[in-house]
Amino acid sequence: MEPLFLVFVFLLVIIVFVVKSVNVVPQQHAWVVERLGKYHATLAPGLNIVVPFIDRIAYKHSLKEIPLDVPSQICITKDNTQLQVDGILYFQITDAMRASYGSSNYIAAITQLAQTTLRSVIGRMELDKTFEEREYINTCVVSAVDESAQNWGVKVLRYEIKDLTPPAEILQAMQAQITAEREKRALIAASEGRKQEQINIANGQREAEIARSEGEKQAAINRAEGEAAAIIAIADANAEALRKVGQAISAQGGSDAVNLKVAEQYVAAFEQLAKTNNSIIVPSNLSDMSGLIASALQIVDSQKKNRK
Repeated sequence: MEPLFLVFVFLLVIIVFVVKSVNVVPQQHAWVVERLGKYHATLAPGLNIVVPFIDRIAYKHSLKEIPLDVPSQICITKDNTQLQVDGILYFQITDAMRASYGSSNYIAAITQLAQTTLRSVIGRMELDKTFEEREYINTCVVSAVDESAQNWGVKVLRYEIKDLTPPAEILQAMQAQITAEREKRALIAASEGRKQEQINIANGQREAEIARSEGEKQAAINRAEGEAAAIIAIADANAEALRKVGQAISAQGGSDAVNLKVAEQYVAAFEQLAKTNNSIIVPSNLSDMSGLIASALQIVDSQKKNRK
């Protein structure tokens, strides 16, 4: 029994020794090994062998990107307005040894540093600027925290503000200001619309007047051209009539026909004179009608000679 017991104890010691010696580190993790209480090595992902009872796994770190919720805090702006701010910080461990021995609690150190930096940045800005300069605030916090976190083996990647909450009375004042600005823009837009409407109406009336005057001008030109064409047509007709009368007079028997026509018109004129009370100046020798007709014929003969 005693030899069996010794064998069992020996096997148990071997199993414990193997278990303590072999360590499997997961991917994206780093384990810090201490030998006799002093830093010895950092185990990389995979299978690692350590000396049992001499080496021990002191710290285990994740090398993944870690989001850290920064608690909400009250910040005072440059114009003495209280502002409640909270955010989230993203960091990653780049040196497991420094993360283990650089700070007793690097997470608390990063959180406190982010809060103090945030208060300092917002204290240099007015309330309205804090809402407009979020990107600038985030950049300042990352730059300040990352510079100090290098000694802790930590790389600060980015910081994002989640909420900027001013007091209730400030929110009411801001809402009233926004409402006033919107009403102002609405009134300006309405006045601009009325102004543009009046301009459009005036332009329309002006264009209508121009079009009307152009139409009247063209109508007057057309009437003038029509009247001129009528006058020319009448003149051409009179000239053609006189030309034909002259040709008729020059023809054989034309003079006799003219004499007869003049005599008929002369007689017809005196018939009308007898029917009305018109007053007219006539020659003194009305009894000598043949002499008057002869005088008219002499005038016609002289016109014919002049044309020849």
